[in-house]
Amino acid sequence: MLRYTGGWKAAHEAGINGARQVTRRRILFLAEAVTLAHVARPVALARGLDPSEWEIRLACDSRYERAIGKLPFPTEPIWTISPERFRRAIEGGGPIYDARSLDRYVDEDLRLIDSFRPDAVVGDFRVSLGISARKAGVPYINVTNAYWSPYAKIRHVVPEITLARVLPIVLAQPLFDVFRGAGYAFHAMPVNRVRRKRGFERLPLDFRSAIVDADMTLYADIPEVIPTVALPVSHRFIGPIPWSPSVPLPEWWPEIEAAAAIRPVVYVSLGSSGIPGGLARVLGALRTMPVTVVAATAGRDELMPAPPNSRVAEYLPGDDCARVASVVVCNGGSPTAYQALAAGKPMIGLAANTDQFLNMAAVEDAGFGILLRARRATENTIRAAVSRAIHDDGLIRQVRAARDAIGRYHPARELRAALATVLGVQTPE
Repeated sequence: MLRYTGGWKAAHEAGINGARQVTRRRILFLAEAVTLAHVARPVALARGLDPSEWEIRLACDSRYERAIGKLPFPTEPIWTISPERFRRAIEGGGPIYDARSLDRYVDEDLRLIDSFRPDAVVGDFRVSLGISARKAGVPYINVTNAYWSPYAKIRHVVPEITLARVLPIVLAQPLFDVFRGAGYAFHAMPVNRVRRKRGFERLPLDFRSAIVDADMTLYADIPEVIPTVALPVSHRFIGPIPWSPSVPLPEWWPEIEAAAAIRPVVYVSLGSSGIPGGLARVLGALRTMPVTVVAATAGRDELMPAPPNSRVAEYLPGDDCARVASVVVCNGGSPTAYQALAAGKPMIGLAANTDQFLNMAAVEDAGFGILLRARRATENTIRAAVSRAIHDDGLIRQVRAARDAIGRYHPARELRAALATVLGVQTPE
């Protein structure tokens, strides 16, 4: 494992031109803003560091600035492919990144590193950092999900790619199982082309190896959801990273809290990467049920009439919503799924892309939620799943066990321990 002992760190500690010794270490967070989650997690971790001990800077695209809100540390703009391009790639099954884009990423990373001169870099889904941080000689901590790890032992469900749209699932699934390895290799090829260009050896032909590549890899999961085998010592579970949009509760929120004492509340948040029209379908399915619905559009431009039993806002503080809800309906992604589990509430994941299916298949297999296919779920199947989540005592008991497991993790503390390891220093608790 790389431990950084010279260069910028030494300059910080010795001071410059005889100035007094600088004790704060510089940490650069780089977020891949293809979804809100990959920005929210670095922001939450950065907020968890003591500013008297750490000088922090965040680099990311500004597209989620409204949801993130005002930050107590400086930010830097950085180029990221658009969410639309990311969504097209994962829905079509093609490579997320081409070599030209990754090469530009490396240049952007190196520019920031040279400008800020950090002691360590923390990235979230910024696969270029496996090249750029090492090129700059700076320790790299990678925040990701364990279901992307080659060491994860989980079920792989065919996502809503073209194969699953043109064939019945009973035929698409075995074909996906046969060619899944080739797909990971296809995604890895641009990464290896840029690695060769920059003077590094190739990684295995498995895109998951690029996703977890770092001096230290931190999984924002719990092993009760994502089991692994033969995990390297540099890979650690840190638990889900709690975050909610920096927005006030809407004026109608007291109505929701009052309604929770009378009948079940269903919190619906399909996130920034939910399928088009998905929210309207869920609200339509729930309009005839004896439930109160509170829903967030997550910035998606989807105009729809809200049924009489629903309240809709652009952004909502998800932790408050999960707290009052009886069940959470999400896109199957890790952030909202864990938000539900942390509150001890079962969740239904309407999954579409690979990331969502990997997470929700593991959640379902662990007995903590229900997986539905976003493009094939009907109003009837959505209603049936919500009814089960509200009334299934066994499911509710399992979810409460997950809540207790999550409570044993403290992600910011785990990050501080990881920084101590890669820097070879003792960090304050």
